[in-house]
Amino acid sequence: MVPQPLPIVVVIGNGMVGYKFCEKLLAKTPAFNLVVFGEEPRVAYDRVHLSEYFGGKTADDLLMAPLQWYHDHHITLHLGDPVQEIDRASQTVHSRGGLVQPYDYLVLATGSSAFVPDIPGVEKAGVMVYRTIEDLEEIKACAATARSGAVLGGGLLGLEAAKALLDLGVPETHVIEFAPRLMPRQIDAAGSQMLQTKLEALGLNIHLSKATASIGGEDKIEALHFGDGSQLPVDMLVISAGIRPRDELAKLAGLEVGLRGGIVVNDEMQTSDPRIFAIGECALHGGMIYGLVAPGYDMAEVVVSQLTQGARAFTGYDMSSKLKLIGVDVASFGDPFIAEPHSRSIVFEDAHRGVYKRINISPDGKYLLGGVLIGDAEAYNLLLQTVNNKIVLPPHPEDLILGARGGEAAEGAGVLSLPDEALVCSCEAVTKGAICGAVTELGVTTVDGMKKCNKAGTGCGGCVPMVKDLINGTLLAQGAYIKNVLCEHFEYSRQELFDLCKINEIRTYDAALDHFGRGDGCETCKPAIGSILSGLWNDLIVKQNTIQDTNDRYLANIQKGGSYSVVPRIAGGEVTPEQLMVIGRVAQKYGLYTKITGGQRIDMFGAHVSDLPDIWEELINAGFESGHAYGKSLRTVKSCVGSTWCRFGLHDSVSLAIEIENRYKGIRSPHKLKSGVSGCVRECAEAQAKDFGIIATEKGWNLYVCGNGGAKPQHAQLLATDIDKETLVRYLDRFLMFYIKTADPLMRTATWLNKLDGGLAYLKNVVVNDSLGICTELEAEMALLIQNYHCEWREVVENPELRRQFTHFVNAPTVKDPSIEFEPVRGQKIVKAW
Repeated sequence: MVPQPLPIVVVIGNGMVGYKFCEKLLAKTPAFNLVVFGEEPRVAYDRVHLSEYFGGKTADDLLMAPLQWYHDHHITLHLGDPVQEIDRASQTVHSRGGLVQPYDYLVLATGSSAFVPDIPGVEKAGVMVYRTIEDLEEIKACAATARSGAVLGGGLLGLEAAKALLDLGVPETHVIEFAPRLMPRQIDAAGSQMLQTKLEALGLNIHLSKATASIGGEDKIEALHFGDGSQLPVDMLVISAGIRPRDELAKLAGLEVGLRGGIVVNDEMQTSDPRIFAIGECALHGGMIYGLVAPGYDMAEVVVSQLTQGARAFTGYDMSSKLKLIGVDVASFGDPFIAEPHSRSIVFEDAHRGVYKRINISPDGKYLLGGVLIGDAEAYNLLLQTVNNKIVLPPHPEDLILGARGGEAAEGAGVLSLPDEALVCSCEAVTKGAICGAVTELGVTTVDGMKKCNKAGTGCGGCVPMVKDLINGTLLAQGAYIKNVLCEHFEYSRQELFDLCKINEIRTYDAALDHFGRGDGCETCKPAIGSILSGLWNDLIVKQNTIQDTNDRYLANIQKGGSYSVVPRIAGGEVTPEQLMVIGRVAQKYGLYTKITGGQRIDMFGAHVSDLPDIWEELINAGFESGHAYGKSLRTVKSCVGSTWCRFGLHDSVSLAIEIENRYKGIRSPHKLKSGVSGCVRECAEAQAKDFGIIATEKGWNLYVCGNGGAKPQHAQLLATDIDKETLVRYLDRFLMFYIKTADPLMRTATWLNKLDGGLAYLKNVVVNDSLGICTELEAEMALLIQNYHCEWREVVENPELRRQFTHFVNAPTVKDPSIEFEPVRGQKIVKAW
């Protein structure tokens, strides 16, 4: 008997929704041949997090799945070859490359394109859209030389594009919105005003009720001309004025489309041809185009159900959303605009903290109907579930946004009170019952484990806090104890131990273990306690060498082969000819490989442990000191030459870099710290890629915090603008001390900020506005650390007892380690391969 060929499903469009359809169909059945046509030259990628491309993520990081995934699942994939014709009579599609592909079922996932208004001059160079990775690469190239940029559109995508320009360092960024307020479709007027205030504080220039009449300039954009006669000089313009459904193919094929665009579909996502489906932003359902990814995923699930004889239908979708716009939490849920007499509203507004909350409740006070959250959206997930599941409100519904007072929790509050059928992850249609069941039945105890188990939290990521709460709540209900402890030897978090050691004046690891721990300790708690004690008292780290890693133990970085490298401090990269000659003589005398580092210092490799004190002694005599390249502390403050030599420099960046480096040198922290000072917006010192960076402005200095390079690069965020040097130093004292006190072990400042409740807005309130009333204390604690500074190399050189520790063999202190071998290269030496 000849086997029947599998029905062919052709998917036109390889975006997020097209990919998700393939994934969902394959999860249900292998009984179809899948053929996918994509217009772009790359496989499906995550457009929701597209702006992270400017934060250091690569195109590969954004992929939904690698190319191999398609091969492994026997999907025929045609990239860069869009379909140009659908022949419904013969049930075939024709691609631009000449392919003719028959189909049994056709799925249109063509998505949308950026809506470009018909403005005179829109074709000029420097005018771009914000839609694809190729668009982002064009924006990035243009921003490199632009002094001012504008975004046309103050909605979700427009503000994302504005964030991109800020991330790219465009000195002056404007947002142009035709409506009288930002995000008019998502939030109310008061919430929009609060959002505008916060965004302006971060450096955005907002222009409302502006109709763009034309784009000025010869071949390249030079200015925007508005309908009221005003104009705005700009070097680049990003258009983000909405989307237009891609329905061209459907029109050519004679399928029904809407008057204003979009492929008309029924509840089963069928077009006017029952063998052709449409999903995502190209589909028009009930007169509405859904511009979020979650409804598109749900549409994909409906089509999969239809193809596999299921009965699922699409009946509309909740357009609630939560996002972080340029560090500001913004959320709307349910019906954010419903007003009296159909509802009553409870409003909380805190202009000092930049927080606005509004909830709309039914006239009888029983049910939550919708709301808006600006500046603090922590309660979003629970509020959304309260709306969607028609949960009866507590006696005091204001508790939902203000929190319970008097020490009692609101009755019925908490994620565990939700019904099992409550949809927690709308992107992947994962319910509360599925998440709790994974904990009780499968032993899943982490968010990462839940992502692997049922994909909860793998879409937009907005549900992750609730997923975590459900996991922890279920574990607690089972009798498990959930606490963020340092390790099995200390039943405290790092922050708790920091305070305990300070209050009890603990100065050694053994004393900390005796007072607050048990057992003998481990490789997790020993370095962490060492870091805490150094962050409190700045005592000599080598006196605690039994609890530090090898680098701290020998005040040098161990290298491949077992030798060490020596990095003297060269603050600001400034070094005298005499000091350079000493470095040369030392390197020659001890046979060291020398290299100028990326942090504008000189590194000497290949030193034996027994030679370290002798090397340090010669360097100290020449005026050098430890560069702390081995420590979890400030490494370097990179600088450009600034106004001392550069014709663009606004201020003396070298002098400030030296002052900052000398102020914070040797201060231990949860992780290493790097800094940079740039003398102008050209950013030659790469200050925005550092844990704290400083950029000169015409009025003073801008302070950026919590950036880093490395494996997961992240741009620093703007904390304060146009401040004088005294204010800058004061803010830095507070910021660094707050980080030292509250971060977990080995947590970089970028990760710390990402995990900090309230994000940058909260950090700014603490450091700049003193919202916790602790700034005086933070400044005093930093002053103590600065006062207690000592050059660790000098301490060893001048202390015979400490100096004796730097030997390979106790019984033969002058003998070097014979196992360390080198080989010549380019007139120097490198270690032989292990």
